[in-house]
Amino acid sequence: MKTYFRVLSYAKPLGWLAPQYLIYALFQTVFSVITLGILTPVLNVLFMVETEPTEIPESIPDFYFGLQYFKDVFNYYFLDIVQEDRFLALQFVCGILIVSIFLSNLFKYLLAVISAIVRANVISNLRNALYDRLINMHIGYYTEERKGNIMSKVMADVQEVENTVVNSLKVVVKEPLMLIGYFVALFFISAKLTGITLIILPVSGFIISYIAISIKKRAIKSQETIGNISNILEETIGGMRIIKAFNAISFSKKRFEKEVDVYAKVNVSMQKRQALSSPTSEFLGVFVVVGVLLIGGSMILGGESELSAGSFITFIAIYSQLLVPAKALSTAFSNVQRGLASAERIFGIIDLEPAIKDKSSAKKLVEFKSELSFKNVSFAYGEEKVLKKININIHKGETIALVGPSGGGKSTMADLVPRFYDPIEGDVQIDGISLKDLTVESIRAKMGIVSQESILFNDSIFNNIAFGKPECTLEEVIHAAQVANAHEFISQMEGGYEAKIGERGTKLSGGQRQRISIARAILKNPDILILDEATSALDSESEKLVQDALTNLMKNRTSIVIAHRLSTIQEADKIYVMQEGEIIEEGKHDDLLKKGGVYKKLIEIQSVS
Repeated sequence: MKTYFRVLSYAKPLGWLAPQYLIYALFQTVFSVITLGILTPVLNVLFMVETEPTEIPESIPDFYFGLQYFKDVFNYYFLDIVQEDRFLALQFVCGILIVSIFLSNLFKYLLAVISAIVRANVISNLRNALYDRLINMHIGYYTEERKGNIMSKVMADVQEVENTVVNSLKVVVKEPLMLIGYFVALFFISAKLTGITLIILPVSGFIISYIAISIKKRAIKSQETIGNISNILEETIGGMRIIKAFNAISFSKKRFEKEVDVYAKVNVSMQKRQALSSPTSEFLGVFVVVGVLLIGGSMILGGESELSAGSFITFIAIYSQLLVPAKALSTAFSNVQRGLASAERIFGIIDLEPAIKDKSSAKKLVEFKSELSFKNVSFAYGEEKVLKKININIHKGETIALVGPSGGGKSTMADLVPRFYDPIEGDVQIDGISLKDLTVESIRAKMGIVSQESILFNDSIFNNIAFGKPECTLEEVIHAAQVANAHEFISQMEGGYEAKIGERGTKLSGGQRQRISIARAILKNPDILILDEATSALDSESEKLVQDALTNLMKNRTSIVIAHRLSTIQEADKIYVMQEGEIIEEGKHDDLLKKGGVYKKLIEIQSVS
């Protein structure tokens, strides 16, 4: 129930909706009971099956709160009409029935409208909270968690919560009121007979709750399997070229079909129990009604009850209607278990605390003045150390290059600068202030990143360049594109800067995508620039255009360049050679060549190749 009420807490702002919903539900209950309760006077008076004569009140009774008052008011008008004209009395009853049914359905409609508003609020707030948590999670979370599983939680799990937990809200509020209303009417007709029937109800409740618990266990497994299917599908679409190139179609199909089979088996098992819930509750309800008929009938036949035939038939009619809210509650209780399983997976993300977050005392980085420093910095992924006691100072305006074999820690070192990760030992500082003492947003506002893989979005060229700066003008975007050597090809495209570039920029070549990324960095005008293998995946012609754009971008900026193609970093102010997480050589290009160490060997290898 804790998870259930937590889901409902996302219905805010409720405001006037909650009290209005309760009022509408109460009125629907009242008019539903009136519709059935009016059977007694109809049967007793119109068909003359009274056990005792009904006295006509001499005047309208004084008001008091109780069912008897409304019964006396009804008798005052109804019995008087009966004595004059029975057909007129029938018309009177039919009129009350029509009004009662109309009002009952009117309030039912109003309940549905409020339910729709509450449902929309819950799902919108839940999805927004989930997305907010995901977008604020540290980068390391996405290397540990499968993308398909995350997408399954955002889409499938939230949809399951809407279909079960949120849709059960109207059942949870309205149906108990209906049950209370019906039981009040039953107690009013015969407290003794109602008390006997209550003894049987807990048995059916126990059976239904047992079925519901088994459904929840299978629902958790079902949602986990959906996440696995989503993950395989995402990997298949993203790696289609490799799958076809390595003739792995059969392998991929078997892998996918295996997960689908697991989901099918779990789902069938869950559906069996879920399908059992409704007929079980219905059978138990009918069983109880038959029991009431036998017990009540024997009491009347044995002279142990003062119930008239009309009252007894009304009792049976109202008791039979208990099946509707009781069945709705049991069905909702069974269905909601699937939603609660999904909700727990969702809250598993929402409750995570980002590893990278601002201190309460964190200050804003207003200006980068002098230097960026690594002080005895070490870092590890799990147990494996990838950086060991790094000490370097990068002065403002300098360009430094990180080179060396793959796996040496170059990209990890660059990731510490915008605080994608925090070091496990030592400290990264700007102007002598630890990055941990500065707000993450203000740190990243001073930085621009161009990586090997151009991350573009399925939007216009303008919006991709202006990403993160929605207030910029077309003239500013065009200027950034010109500096990045991108304006010419953009102008030749149909639609120009408003042209859509497809998912991840698939409508552009590799060099064009990279120049769009560079234009985006130029528009941001960062103090510190990080270039991570920005030209390694390009052909010679594209590399020249991109390299020229990078040269324009790096002017008068502090730049950290990671490169495998050493010809692109020979003009750097200082080159650091990294191997197995350590800096083994440092200096200018010419100085490192003279040393004849690892750097010279790397140059020679590339020269030969």
